[in-house]
Amino acid sequence: MRLLIHETSYRRLETQISAHGGAVEPLIMDSTGAVTLHGQTVALEAILPDAGWANNDIFFSPSMRSFLAVLNTSPALKWVQSGAAGVDHPIFQRFLERGVQFTTSHGQAVGIAEYVIAGAFDALQQGPARRAAQAAGRWERIRFREVGGTHWLVIGFGAIGQGVAQRARALGATVTGVRRSAAPHADADQMATLADLLAHIGGADIVVLCCPLTEATRRLADAAFFGAMKPGAILINVGRGALVDEAALLAALDQGAPEHAVLDVFETEPLPTESRFWSHPRVSLTAHASGDTAGQQPRNDATFLENLRRFLAREPLVNQVTAAD
Repeated sequence: MRLLIHETSYRRLETQISAHGGAVEPLIMDSTGAVTLHGQTVALEAILPDAGWANNDIFFSPSMRSFLAVLNTSPALKWVQSGAAGVDHPIFQRFLERGVQFTTSHGQAVGIAEYVIAGAFDALQQGPARRAAQAAGRWERIRFREVGGTHWLVIGFGAIGQGVAQRARALGATVTGVRRSAAPHADADQMATLADLLAHIGGADIVVLCCPLTEATRRLADAAFFGAMKPGAILINVGRGALVDEAALLAALDQGAPEHAVLDVFETEPLPTESRFWSHPRVSLTAHASGDTAGQQPRNDATFLENLRRFLAREPLVNQVTAAD
């Protein structure tokens, strides 16, 4: 089996990959897009990988386009392991449409769940106001809200949503999870579906968007969504920017509901310098980095290595998705 892999990933995992012996032939792509096999350069049109490990090493490399193009045009391709949790990128959809086995990673779920908790703490504890008082040299007592007793609406109840729910409930919050099925879940106090969403928004102190971007969820958070939020509610988006109607969100923030938004993702990234989100007093934002932790890479590598073993053994793969998902 020929495996296309970025050289940084290969150097890190060489021992584990080599343990499979001749069953795996690593096609190693460097940051210029050049590929070697057994130390010899291979022409791009002759690479023909059976599998690929597409992670942050390649996503943030100058050779990303070449890497994905090689996978997309290989008639031999049978499996792609992604380091991302989502499948909304068009190239991922093409893999699925071709019937290629496509598996995702949840290594970022821990970091994203902690980011959500940190963002909620900061908003509840009036972090922006505290920092403003410090910057102005004002000795000012600022009352804040506690997490205990708050109600969280977690939209998207996969690995990330469940991680958020576990942490919020451990702090004394109650959680309503939202996903396609309203069947009970051990990590939530109650479950709901998107069809019932508006009926639940008004009771939530914290609304977390961590669902995938699909046609059903695009601009899910629109004017009606924000109009149903109660005063003092906080919005946290760690899913995709296009889950939110950004003009409607800015209008709602100007009116005070939500009271604050914690945003890690935007419809246009990088966020344009002229965007009002940069300076809005009710917004805290980061550069799509909520899962960028020291623990993400080892967890994603472990998923890849387990799926590599399973692929070679012809066993079911972990985190496999289909076009229907």
